[in-house]
Amino acid sequence: MIARIWEGKTKAKDYQQYTMFMKERAIPDYKETVGFVKLSFLRNLEDDIAHFKLITYWENMEVIKNFAGADYAKAKYYPEDQQFLLEFEEHVQHYEVFAS
Repeated sequence: MIARIWEGKTKAKDYQQYTMFMKERAIPDYKETVGFVKLSFLRNLEDDIAHFKLITYWENMEVIKNFAGADYAKAKYYPEDQQFLLEFEEHVQHYEVFAS
């Protein structure tokens, strides 16, 4: 199993709205992908910044390539992210899951 980790930030005022966007748009997109296993969606507020971390779990790297494209290390963004995110990390991290 492979874990794919993405991190993002919004203004604190967008905390709830971005959470709803992720629940309604992004998470269903992940779940519809063949080979998707599960996810952990983490968030916290720190002063005036909201931090988000999305950890998705996939059967193997081929499944991730089917989801993310040939440049599978590149972060996947949605058009709606433009109205929320403060910066756009170019890449995500991948880890082999050896225990859970």
